[in-house]
Amino acid sequence: MKPPTLRIPDMTTAPLGIRTPDQRLRVFVSSTLKELAEERKSTRSAVERLHLAPVMFELGARPHPPRELYRAYLAQSDVFVGLYWERYGWVAPGETVSGLEDEYILAPALPKLIYIKETAGEREPRLGELLNQIREDDTASFKYFSTARELAVLVEGDLATLLAERFDQSRRTETAPSSAPAPTPAPARQEARRLPVPLTELIGRQTEVEALERMIGVDGARLVTVTGPGGIGKSRLAIDVASRLSGEFAGGTYFVDLAAVHDPLLVVNAIADALGIRDAGDTPLKAKVIGALRSRKMLLLLDNFEQIIDAADTVSELLVEAPQLHLLLTSRTLLRLSAERGFEVGPLELPALSGRASLAEVIAAPAVALFVERVHSVKPDFEVTESNYIAIGKICVALDGVPLALELAAARVRLLPPAAMLARLNRRLPLLEGGPRDLPVRQQTLRRTIEWSTQLLNAQEKNLLSALGVFDGAFSLEAVEAVAAMTAEAPETMPTDILTLLGRLVDNSLVRQEDRGEHAYFSMLSTVKEYALEELQRAGTLEYLRRRHADYFVALATAASGQLLGAQQGRWVEQLGHDRDNLRSAVRYLLDKNDLRAATRFAWSLYIYWWVDGNRGEVVGWMQEVLDAGARDGAKLDGLARAIALYYTCAISFWQDPDDRVVPGLTESAELFHEEGDAAGEALALVSLALAMLVARTPDPPRAEQVMERSLKLFSDSGNLWGQAMALVTMGRVELLQQRTTEALERFRRSLALARQVSDELGEGVALNHLGWASLFLGDRDAARNAFSESLILSARLAHGEGIAYGLEGFVAVAAAGGDVDTAGALLGASECLRELNGIYNAGSFSFHSSFVEQLRGPATAQQFEAARTAGRALTSAEAVDLALRV
Repeated sequence: MKPPTLRIPDMTTAPLGIRTPDQRLRVFVSSTLKELAEERKSTRSAVERLHLAPVMFELGARPHPPRELYRAYLAQSDVFVGLYWERYGWVAPGETVSGLEDEYILAPALPKLIYIKETAGEREPRLGELLNQIREDDTASFKYFSTARELAVLVEGDLATLLAERFDQSRRTETAPSSAPAPTPAPARQEARRLPVPLTELIGRQTEVEALERMIGVDGARLVTVTGPGGIGKSRLAIDVASRLSGEFAGGTYFVDLAAVHDPLLVVNAIADALGIRDAGDTPLKAKVIGALRSRKMLLLLDNFEQIIDAADTVSELLVEAPQLHLLLTSRTLLRLSAERGFEVGPLELPALSGRASLAEVIAAPAVALFVERVHSVKPDFEVTESNYIAIGKICVALDGVPLALELAAARVRLLPPAAMLARLNRRLPLLEGGPRDLPVRQQTLRRTIEWSTQLLNAQEKNLLSALGVFDGAFSLEAVEAVAAMTAEAPETMPTDILTLLGRLVDNSLVRQEDRGEHAYFSMLSTVKEYALEELQRAGTLEYLRRRHADYFVALATAASGQLLGAQQGRWVEQLGHDRDNLRSAVRYLLDKNDLRAATRFAWSLYIYWWVDGNRGEVVGWMQEVLDAGARDGAKLDGLARAIALYYTCAISFWQDPDDRVVPGLTESAELFHEEGDAAGEALALVSLALAMLVARTPDPPRAEQVMERSLKLFSDSGNLWGQAMALVTMGRVELLQQRTTEALERFRRSLALARQVSDELGEGVALNHLGWASLFLGDRDAARNAFSESLILSARLAHGEGIAYGLEGFVAVAAAGGDVDTAGALLGASECLRELNGIYNAGSFSFHSSFVEQLRGPATAQQFEAARTAGRALTSAEAVDLALRV
């Protein structure tokens, strides 16, 4: 298909006068009638919007007018517009050509704008001959189009350009000497309507619009490049901003569509076309363009610049030669020019789907607002209700808030209600098809959009993009280098210079980069990830790369294991938190492959991380799978694997049926660790066994104390200081329950000293929290407050949700003991909410603040306390910590 062009017809033989509004210019529209009925309607509307007069047979003539009639029509017309598709048209008796061709032949002196509709079928042979004749005619401009709506935009824009050209020539003809050559035409002022007219409202981009307006209109940035992946809405945003800024540019605001331009040398031609500048060959076209731009304050919107990025030098030259020119570009990658200011467009804001999210809060999210608005365009009676709003919110989250994905999904609501659509979103790309016909073909399905975005990549860049599909969530440069590096097993598919190639993917907006602490992390949209996985499956390398992915994160977990109990604990917890999704993915792979030995040891090496990060409950689910698999085939589950699996499934939920399941399970776990020669594992299992005995239906502190003596000895004999600190805290808790507070205080102090000796902030926080309770029970409120403060600060630094909740509850008691009803109530509400939202359970036997709270529920303070408690539930975790530390 020949790329669209706009050649301004030679006006030397055409009339130059411009009619006033009461003598409007007439536009003759030539086409077959029935075949292009919708296109004729849209063309008529476009002509009338410019206050011109359409000349069309359906406005008064019979279907097949004689030659004399359309000759008379043509004689009265000023512009010829020809519309062609597949049919040549009817040949009247006695004639050798159809009326369609005859109309073209009879209009030699008129400027001619020709529009050819794209077809998947075949054109009639004689029409093909006519179109070949038109293509060779230098007095005719021609473009291709797909839809009636697209045609209307083209006709309106081209007619406006043509009339501006005629006006400029007629004005100069009146003043220029007859012997002087006609100067290069300069573009006349063009209004905002010359920009594409969006058919829908821009939703959820107010912040971006204001920022771009400020960059160009206030800060005076002359080159702004709007970047982002395909389907993110770069063009729509830029058009809206250009429209808003049109009044700031006396020289006009122009739209240059570069989607069909693949040769950097043709950028100047595209700009010239948009400005109405002819390339007659008399002067270099670039010189003409610069001449037209040099003295005008003008804004050019260059859309889809990414495939001609090598034309950056041309952009730089235009900015130098035309000091009042401003350029707004959309591209998947930056131009890397010194004058350039980049503006990255991200996904729309997503709804917060917490347990407290209301219908009003969900539909207020920009992503949901766009989705619902687009649904209404295909299903006007659609309603957001209490029964479907959560599913709608989850759809938007699953699609990452990408506007094109949301629009394509919305089109499916005619067939699938939200809940059914959500169930199918595990395979997004097949679902997201059938977009609006007036979108570019590449955007009518999300797969095409992604494929179009990869066309600029070389083979190694494409291979790396596919390899990244094995990662979940954010991933580090180190992980990419380890997983996707060249190996002897698959040298032909793995890229070598990872950093450079990854940079190219970031530049092309297929991968996003962000700094997290000292490390660079990367991520992909879920739809791009799905595309990458499909490419791996097609290439047959998916299994190989998933294995490498799992091997890398198993090795990372092994390295972390030795560092999670020392001075580097905070750093490793933070890093593992960044890698959380990939850690989960690695475990999932091992379980799916029935590699139970590797899965359990992986989970065990990250014990401290799961605890601090609050993910131990998730580990329970994995370990239950291990036990279930072992029950099916005991030979595949060795003693250590079963010991670990039993520990996790029982120790994490020691308050649930301890007599019937937990105590027996932990007893077996300790015995299996003993048989495997793992003293630390046995000792840790005994700690949890003692805790389970404390919350049994009939608590047994003496027996728990005996178990803890055994645990402490195991830790001591092996020189495990961290374990000794944990054992001492548990022993002190046993003593607190027996009201031996002074002995408990001493245990907590020894535990704190050991934790500090190994620089274990988690252990310090646990010991300090217990030290605070012992001090409070002994009547030393100042010592309690200081201990709770240190504990809370450490927990907040580690982002340890459970530790924060315990710390807030300590301050509930301190505030209650001091008669501060409002603070005690607010902190209780905040801690309760934190536990609920994060799934942090607190066994009744471990809750020391309850007795202090009961003192405030008497007749005198109950109402005040409950009001404060309700208000406290609205506090964020950080606000609650700040309030506690001010007690």
